Amino acid sequence: MNDWLTATAGPAVLVTVARVEGSSPRATGTKMLVTAHSQLDTIGGGHLELKAVEIARAMLARGDASVQYERFPLGPSLGQCCGGVVWLAFEPVDAELAQVLETLRTRRRDDSVRITAIEGKPACALFDAAGGRIAGSADAAFFATAQAGLHADADGRRWLVDPILAPRAHVLLFGAGHVGAAIVRALAELPCSVTWVDERDDMFPAQVPDNVTIEVTDTPETLVAAAPPGASYLVMTHSHALDQRLCEAILARAQVGWFGLIGSKTKRAQFESRMAARGIDPARIATMVCPIGLPGIIDKAPPVIAASVAAQLLIEWQAQAAAQPQEN
Repeated sequence: MNDWLTATAGPAVLVTVARVEGSSPRATGTKMLVTAHSQLDTIGGGHLELKAVEIARAMLARGDASVQYERFPLGPSLGQCCGGVVWLAFEPVDAELAQVLETLRTRRRDDSVRITAIEGKPACALFDAAGGRIAGSADAAFFATAQAGLHADADGRRWLVDPILAPRAHVLLFGAGHVGAAIVRALAELPCSVTWVDERDDMFPAQVPDNVTIEVTDTPETLVAAAPPGASYLVMTHSHALDQRLCEAILARAQVGWFGLIGSKTKRAQFESRMAARGIDPARIATMVCPIGLPGIIDKAPPVIAASVAAQLLIEWQAQAAAQPQEN
């Protein structure tokens, strides 16, 4: 996820989908980074992407310093039939833009707004969610809370306002066994952040994906209480007793986005009975997903479970996002 943020040793051009009308392969704000010999991320593939890479590499070959802003109808001339129109911004990565990208690498879990001049001398800056400048020198703070897209300043100079939002989906994954590890790998490239929890420090791999934070604790219930509103929970520890404690903690708190417990229908029935005896509202218990994974997938190999659960989470997150007001 966000391969365009990968640091590169040589010259590069950042390509951004600045505007879209009608149907297009990717949404506004999608990016890729192009060097003379590599391409990091994708703006949707097809002839549009081939043309964009060609333009970016021609800019590199010429040593261009200025931003290019190009319109691409997605019709027969590009060999595509989407029918929409895409505008792309091509930004040579100078020292200032490199600073902005380096700062973004440290802010993967924070909302930012990138401002870049489309016309005139190259200028850009990065702002936090409150409108404070944190990188770059462009004096365009008045755009930091503007809607995504192109905006003109008082002199008529156009600027691209490019919100770069942290993933809205957050997963608390309890359990570092084989299935837990497979799920972490399956979620590595998806638009989410993961807090991976276990009391056994030696169960975690030496390296984890960029979107994963490890928590080693013997009181995981405290992480449930501290989780952000709307978080998703996956419980699959080495202990059924701990599983039950976590289930009770999750069902006791408000604003649970989704909650899954690994196990069979028999395990579900046992947990339902025990939690009902403890006075937990049956309506809350009914929100617990167990077994986890998509219906019809019965293979119990960890990678298969992980793929099924990842798809299940994506369906849930997209439904949640569709129900929320649109952000910048």
